[in-house]
Amino acid sequence: MPEHLSILQLVGAAVLALAGVAWLIGMTRMLRSARFEAMTGRSAAATPLSALPGPRETGPRRETVELTPAEQAAFAGLVRQLSDGR
Repeated sequence: MPEHLSILQLVGAAVLALAGVAWLIGMTRMLRSARFEAMTGRSAAATPLSALPGPRETGPRRETVELTPAEQAAFAGLVRQLSDGR
């Protein structure tokens, strides 16, 4: 043990070395699994969740309302009034 280093410095260096080794192992596993998924064509994100319903094939039904001529004129006047400021 070097005489000019304290115990805390040695412990800190050991902890950093262990964290680096753990990070390296984790990255290696992650890259290997990604490479395996790419080779097989399977992806973890491609599996559907069975608890959630599937996507809808069609959107919601459209709702329309017929306007009277007076309502159409009022709406056209409102659009003209709001578009004058632009």
